[in-house]
Amino acid sequence: MDINKKIEYSNGELTIIWQPSLCQHAGVCVKMLPKVYNPQERPWMKIENATTEQLMAQVDACPSGALSYRMEK
Repeated sequence: MDINKKIEYSNGELTIIWQPSLCQHAGVCVKMLPKVYNPQERPWMKIENATTEQLMAQVDACPSGALSYRMEK
């Protein structure tokens, strides 16, 4: 796996950056926002299923730092 790989998902206001090599699979994202994160589906992240505030709170709770975000507006 490319340790520098980053995948971005955006809702136009917020972009979530996922770094797979950092993910510890703690499941915090899936538990907090199951309508957004579904590892069985592709794409596995559907950020349109939560508000920007909900997404920011969930990303802030990511224990591994595999998820981060940046504001677009």
